[in-house]
Amino acid sequence: MTADIVGSRALGDRTGAQRRIETVFASVEADLPLADRMLSATVGDEFQGEYPDLGAALAGILLITLALPDGLECRFGVGVGEVYTVAAATGDLAEGPAWWAARAAIDALHAKQVRAMPSVRTWIEAAEDEDAAVHEQVRLANAYVWARDELVSAMGERARRLVYGRCMGLTQRELASREQITQSAVSQLLTASGAAGLVEGFAQWRR
Repeated sequence: MTADIVGSRALGDRTGAQRRIETVFASVEADLPLADRMLSATVGDEFQGEYPDLGAALAGILLITLALPDGLECRFGVGVGEVYTVAAATGDLAEGPAWWAARAAIDALHAKQVRAMPSVRTWIEAAEDEDAAVHEQVRLANAYVWARDELVSAMGERARRLVYGRCMGLTQRELASREQITQSAVSQLLTASGAAGLVEGFAQWRR
């Protein structure tokens, strides 16, 4: 997976934003370990990480997107394919068709956002040598993440926290206690935000 920060050049506190995003990555991974290699900074505003399969990657992206505070967003390019390492003087380097596909996914995502799709934050590409079944899975997964990104982009920070909590298995009563609001208010916020579909989709990818 390759990720970058949306609008990084316009951020008033670029260093603070970098630290906050890295804290979110670590917090999400601590709550639910999904990655083979957690997203970490590479060059500029980019991050790279590895997940064992597409389901884990998409589940991780949802949690990260929900956990990021207002004013900070990331784009995620997911590549499906083989990963291997290349020995270098500075240590092993990640390489392979999955990484090339992830770069292609980020490039495609930038282009799609320019073409009047500002809320899309995720795109998936399969490596060229993957079989037809994998390419079909990726096509269907892209349809899912487009709809998911639309829902998440419309949420406020509290609604995202509530959906995150539901994905983690917390009850509405527990969420109400955390937020210091009534259970009825939690229920109304979750219903208005389309949380049920997000939580069920998360559960499906985690199976």
